[in-house]
Amino acid sequence: MTSFSPEFSDRSATIETAAAALKEGLATARQLAEAALARINDPEGEGARVHVRRNDQRARKLAEASDAVRAAGHVRSALEGLPISVKDLFDLAGETTLAGSVALKDQPPAAADAPVVQRLVAAGAVITGTTNMSEFAFSGIGINPHYGTPKNPFDRATGRVPGGSSSGAAVSVTDGMAIAAIGTDTGGSIRIPSALCGLTGFKPTARRVPTAGVVPLSTSLDSIGPLARSVTCCALIDAVISGEGQGVPAALPIRGLRLAVPQTVVLDAMDATVSAVFARTLSRLSAAGAILSEIAVPEFSEVAGIYGRGGLVAPEAYFWHRDLLQRAGDTYDPRVRTRILRGRDLSAADYLDALSARADWQARTMHRLGGYDAVILPTVPVIAPEIAPLLADDAAFFAANGLVLRNSTLFNFLDGCGLSLPCHAPGEAPVGLMVAGLPMQDRSILAAGLAIEAVLAGQAG
Repeated sequence: MTSFSPEFSDRSATIETAAAALKEGLATARQLAEAALARINDPEGEGARVHVRRNDQRARKLAEASDAVRAAGHVRSALEGLPISVKDLFDLAGETTLAGSVALKDQPPAAADAPVVQRLVAAGAVITGTTNMSEFAFSGIGINPHYGTPKNPFDRATGRVPGGSSSGAAVSVTDGMAIAAIGTDTGGSIRIPSALCGLTGFKPTARRVPTAGVVPLSTSLDSIGPLARSVTCCALIDAVISGEGQGVPAALPIRGLRLAVPQTVVLDAMDATVSAVFARTLSRLSAAGAILSEIAVPEFSEVAGIYGRGGLVAPEAYFWHRDLLQRAGDTYDPRVRTRILRGRDLSAADYLDALSARADWQARTMHRLGGYDAVILPTVPVIAPEIAPLLADDAAFFAANGLVLRNSTLFNFLDGCGLSLPCHAPGEAPVGLMVAGLPMQDRSILAAGLAIEAVLAGQAG
């Protein structure tokens, strides 16, 4: 066998390039795993802040098993032998699931892998570790007071947030600790860190991927998906974790692609960088032949009010946390505890009102957006904020948290699906373009994303 080629341990490897290296004998799964583990365990790197739980021996054994399967002439999927991280919400057999908290440390280890992890392992993936996150997934910023906060790969000298709640998931990919990561998304927790860290992230329609064996935040809104380097990477992972096995769809033609560009709420409070990059992106898509329609979506202005009356997250989170709060509430991040406790004071009627309001809102919003191939908007209206001011000031933290969650939350509330694609030029601060759709339009959104990604790939200014 040819000796391991350094370019295939490169931090920018995609599923396709890494799989090709394995197929061509330029690398083994064990070598890919060792390269990932070396970065995880590098004391000069972000590994200690990126991971809550690590099990190097498990990763090595999975990699060796993958090499044995390949040597026998079998390749189980495109993920065969590839290092993939999972968020610290997912059960792994024999380990205690911590959910980015210290409140669960006395709980028994999981009896079995979560179904999503089972599907990954059955597909040949090598699980590298469980990644850090906002405690109990309750923030779009990504700060964690218990395990530290991994720094955004952009401008590490300043120290910027990675985005949350799947913070460690994003940095595990940007820093080459995994080829791809599995996160969860209740209000943007896949798409936000993808946007702020320059990755591609996919939030599927929630019902498509099983959430059993995953610590919940909101059972109405939680969804599970990938953070990776490309739309193709996301589609390949989605095929495995959804159980649909359909692979990568054909890209839609960019010429004639009907794209809605909402003008209500989602463009408010953009910073200068995001505004300029978004305008340039629209220009490029239009020049490539896409049909852009600037539309009012008055329904978007209603969502903050529904959440302001209690929404769904606080009561559903409180339902799960109420006993744990009694036993270990003093160990919670106070900002997380405060938000969960809002659910304690909401009545059953309040909760049912929120469900009813959501159903009515969904019907009206789907009718308004139904004539388009996709909806496009900035994933996050600002570039990654600095960490230090948000640690020191609760008001600044909650203002920033609300702003970074604002756009992505709309499509969780819709029960839709959405990609975040990097749309900035090399050297610029990362900016994400959200390509979103209605419930169960996942394959169409991935196909539209492939077309848009091809246009953006040449963006240089």
